Amino acid sequence: MSRIAGTDRHEGLTGRYVPPMPARELTARSGDGVRLPVEVHGRADDPAVVLAHGWTCSTLFWAPVIRELTASGHRVIVYDQRGHGRSPAAALPAAYSTAMLADDLCAVLDAALEPGERAVVGGHSMGGMTLMAAAGRRQLREHAAALLLCSTGAEHLTGQARVLPFRSERMRTLAHRALLGSAAPLGPVSPLTRKALAYGTLGPAPDAAAVEATARIVHACPRRVRSAWGGVLAGLDLSAKVPHLDVPTAVVIGTHDRLTPLPHAHRLAALLPHCTGVHELERRGHMTPLEEPETVSAVLAGLARKHLATKDMEETSA
Repeated sequence: MSRIAGTDRHEGLTGRYVPPMPARELTARSGDGVRLPVEVHGRADDPAVVLAHGWTCSTLFWAPVIRELTASGHRVIVYDQRGHGRSPAAALPAAYSTAMLADDLCAVLDAALEPGERAVVGGHSMGGMTLMAAAGRRQLREHAAALLLCSTGAEHLTGQARVLPFRSERMRTLAHRALLGSAAPLGPVSPLTRKALAYGTLGPAPDAAAVEATARIVHACPRRVRSAWGGVLAGLDLSAKVPHLDVPTAVVIGTHDRLTPLPHAHRLAALLPHCTGVHELERRGHMTPLEEPETVSAVLAGLARKHLATKDMEETSA
């Protein structure tokens, strides 16, 4: 698969938020025949980490984590969720579903990993929900040695969110449902939209480059895709799936997350059969991999170190 010409999708991204060039690109074919672009970063023999981004984001979101992990000897596989980045949108809004998220992830695992090859699989926000939706699927059982659920939740997203701080849970539910399902254009990146997105998605004192990266990435999401997936999130209930994630699983959460606040992380930890711990990132918001990529990468690297056998280890034990 060839790269799309031009660098406009990188506009406004600076420093560690500029996406590195992948070592290899490939295409995954999902269950409905749609082709999904996949990037592979790092050396072919390094332990694999597969990452699924969240709502309104793209592979660009993972740039600082990719840099951290490849520098520490990991191969990182990322892809654009349906309708985001370079992935095509679904034909009809009604086609968007958690089953589609799972189908697409499973296609990526099949395309990017060898049969029987194990990886650490992580997801942020809707990407974490993707892992939950894929619980019990053959591909996840075959390929996932450990998981990371980052800034995510399984249910009751609209009532527990704190972006619109109504006291009444009913009012919060109604307001957040409207916000998630809105197809209103965001317009150009401006001081006002930067401030609004920083308030809703980042911690209380965000780095200016993280604010800019968040705004550029979110604004690039097509508004009808944003609305369609937002409608799925508004009615989300994957709580029955979580106990079927039966491999070691770490949970990461920002203490100032307004979209999936701290109680979601502790509820996930209680439901997971093998939770390895809840990592609370102080004064961070919802976009933890952008805000504190060092810690998120360290959690992923720790899972790989404990649960992925390297070739040297395999040869020693043979």
